[in-house]
Amino acid sequence: MAEPIRVVVTGAAGQIAYSLLYSIAKGDVFGKDQPIILILLDIPPMLPVLDGVVMELQDCALPLLREVIPTDKVEVGFKDIDAAILVGSMPRKEGMERKDLLKANVAIFKTQGAALDKYAKKTVKVLVVGNPANTNCLIASKSAPSIPKENFSCLTRLDHNRASSQVAMRCGVSSDKVKNVIIWGNHSSTQYPDVHHAKVNVHGSEMAAYDAVKDESWLRGDFISTVQQRGAAVIKARKLSSAMSAAKAICDHMRDIWFGTKEGEFISMGVNATGNTYGIPEDLIYSFPVEIKNKTWKMVDGLSINDFSRAKMDATAAELVDERDTALAFLSQ
Repeated sequence: MAEPIRVVVTGAAGQIAYSLLYSIAKGDVFGKDQPIILILLDIPPMLPVLDGVVMELQDCALPLLREVIPTDKVEVGFKDIDAAILVGSMPRKEGMERKDLLKANVAIFKTQGAALDKYAKKTVKVLVVGNPANTNCLIASKSAPSIPKENFSCLTRLDHNRASSQVAMRCGVSSDKVKNVIIWGNHSSTQYPDVHHAKVNVHGSEMAAYDAVKDESWLRGDFISTVQQRGAAVIKARKLSSAMSAAKAICDHMRDIWFGTKEGEFISMGVNATGNTYGIPEDLIYSFPVEIKNKTWKMVDGLSINDFSRAKMDATAAELVDERDTALAFLSQ
């Protein structure tokens, strides 16, 4: 049996974590023969709730789960960890200005980045889920200068999965028959779900998504807005934000980092834009198409970008530049 790996989940008393922890603990993410020590980090008022989560994880009687450690201390939470899933963040309250939200989250992710820098393994893979995820990820990375920038990513896999599913339903195929959709940019309503390079397998033959869907006005209109607004639609219906689907996307993202993407397939994740070939400003965490091998991601280069795509990619980049500049002003205070 392999040595156990240490995995921390922040915001561990929350509803995304509640949907996530079972999948991690039973081996769906890091492998069916990989023992796990799970560290559950949350704020002090949530510790009683964490005790309940620990009891439930014990009661699942999962053979891979060697230990569960609930804590409110970053020095315990981030000690020698192999993977960090940063779900906890300050949620937007009614009447809250965007910059107030950014300010609160800069403080959180500066602290967590510094703790990662001080206590975690230098090989740690860090996934930021808490919103605004791209900018929170950038702040965490900047606050952890001794950990390679490439080790930080943010979650746009939920948007990616939403886009794949919309195309699959439209074509009347299962979602595994759709590949290589792309989410460009910010995990916000400016994100650009792009299917110009996507493929759909219809009755055994692979074709371009535009040919399979045969409805350009839908692909350039309602499809994009549906994916962009999906989080809000779920909140409107459930009165709670996406948890089951977010947890599934986190599992997909981390499993792909650990085991790699399939040959000829790419997925979307928010990564450092440095050195990109798509004219996106550097020093951003921006969602790109990536392939992953040996726990290392590589941007997919050389995809043709038409004028329609260019405008959408630039619009979401502009929002990220604005977010970054606001956040960095708070960081330097």
